[in-house]
Amino acid sequence: MKETLLGKTLSELREIVSQEGLPAFTAKQLAQWLYQKRVTEIDAMTNLSKAARAALSERYELGRVLPVACYTSRDGTRKYLFPTSRPDKYIETVMIPEYEDGSEGGMARATVCVSSQIGCKMGCRFCMTGRGGFHGHLTAGEIISQFLSIDEADQLTNAVFMGMGEPLDNWEEVSKALEIITSDWGFGWSPKRVTLSTIGVLPKLRRFLDESRCHLAVSLHNPFPQERERIMPVQKSWPLQDVIALIRQYDFSGQRRVSFEYTMFAGMNDSPRYADALARLLKGIPCRVNLIRFHAIPDTPFQTSPPEAIAAFQARLQNAGIVTTLRASRGEDIMAACGLLAGKGLKPNN
Repeated sequence: MKETLLGKTLSELREIVSQEGLPAFTAKQLAQWLYQKRVTEIDAMTNLSKAARAALSERYELGRVLPVACYTSRDGTRKYLFPTSRPDKYIETVMIPEYEDGSEGGMARATVCVSSQIGCKMGCRFCMTGRGGFHGHLTAGEIISQFLSIDEADQLTNAVFMGMGEPLDNWEEVSKALEIITSDWGFGWSPKRVTLSTIGVLPKLRRFLDESRCHLAVSLHNPFPQERERIMPVQKSWPLQDVIALIRQYDFSGQRRVSFEYTMFAGMNDSPRYADALARLLKGIPCRVNLIRFHAIPDTPFQTSPPEAIAAFQARLQNAGIVTTLRASRGEDIMAACGLLAGKGLKPNN
């Protein structure tokens, strides 16, 4: 089985070039073809000699994976379904558009939400992906392929690692993908265009904060440790208090941002008591809280908080000095909840 080139960092491409006996400058040429010119086959790398292309083709393939299905929402959100190395297991990639002046006259911003694992092992009770279990890590190539293989690849302005899986549980591959996205020899994106979301995998969170300048989003959902543990088992291994303590060691007063994701569950975490506890927990951290309406999933006791409860919660946080936004619900008519589409094992149907 051939090894894939997509997802290789420049240092890895240099190793390949050395092993093949090719000139050292070939590594940068390969990176340019893979991540800037975005070719789909090795033979298209025309500034490499025919002999070099032939030698590479014997051991390597590009590794681009194409989606098998795409579902478009009434609001313009598009959810792509990608096959994986595991039979009958899929991952989801979502393209979220924002239009000029709130209309569909022109797309001002296009954010891609990528997956980092096939399933997830964290077991959050409200998450469809976690309910389906863990089936493997995605390689950096499979992550990068999500950027390159959707129809809007050339229009993307931002990226969020908020799809299926826990990015920090697959840090080695995710870190390579981030390097490719933000390096001059790769996509050349500013780190400010990328946000990584985590539930707080402490051993790797420090590495992310030290090794990357991308934005951070923390899935919080409940400020009380015992209650959070009931819906997020990760609380037992990596307590939220320790995650917050680590975040306080870093400077988020400049261009790098930290935000906290808070899904609103009716009667469970949406009363003034929770808003006040959340404000105390985050006091002094330059941050934003993103309130999220819960997208219903089958066979769950959780219900979405009513609009008036969400509005009151938001106002209470803002009065406490916490910048708070309500994330717009997108793609509800195409099974917006993360993992819901992939979990159905749907067959190709564009």
